[in-house]
Amino acid sequence: MTGHLVDDYTVRPAAARDLAGARSVMLDTFYHVFGHGYRPQWHADVIDLADTYLRPERHALFVATLGDEVVGTTAVRAAAPQSPPHPQFLADRYPQASTAQLFRVYVRPEHRRRGLARALVDLATGFVAAQPSYRVLYLHTDTRVAGAEAFWRSVAEPVHDARDGRPDTHQTVHFEIPLPGRTAWDLGAGHRPEVAAGLVSR
Repeated sequence: MTGHLVDDYTVRPAAARDLAGARSVMLDTFYHVFGHGYRPQWHADVIDLADTYLRPERHALFVATLGDEVVGTTAVRAAAPQSPPHPQFLADRYPQASTAQLFRVYVRPEHRRRGLARALVDLATGFVAAQPSYRVLYLHTDTRVAGAEAFWRSVAEPVHDARDGRPDTHQTVHFEIPLPGRTAWDLGAGHRPEVAAGLVSR
């Protein structure tokens, strides 16, 4: 898979030389955007990006660069939502072996609104679609982050709104990005349309 240009930026699969810059974008996002810092239980992949994303065939890391500087990231790995903390019906909807999950869709604030996040997600979606073992691309977002909900509603389909209105906890909405020619119901027990009926919150 090759990359492409977005104005003065290059959006492409990450190489080993990009890992330090990608890790910096991720850690700065945890500390300066999310405000909670690095949490080992959530962010262990960031410490070993090579083993998590570069070496496994079904995983990938993508970067947006300006010259030699990494300014944006997006990652994919085989991972289903876990219950807890997420509802059990989501774990039932997305089997581990056939679900790809988007992670680390971050762009440095000074480089936003240039189409980089959308271009990174498009690359990630193309990668997942090329993997025959995947049936769906899943993600969730904390809607307290400025712009997050609007962005994901523009590129993905909501499947469950878990917000409870509390300002001190994650206000999560779950999404999926359908893959061409595949549906989330292809996957056997516990993964049927009637299980998902009513998931979408309007």
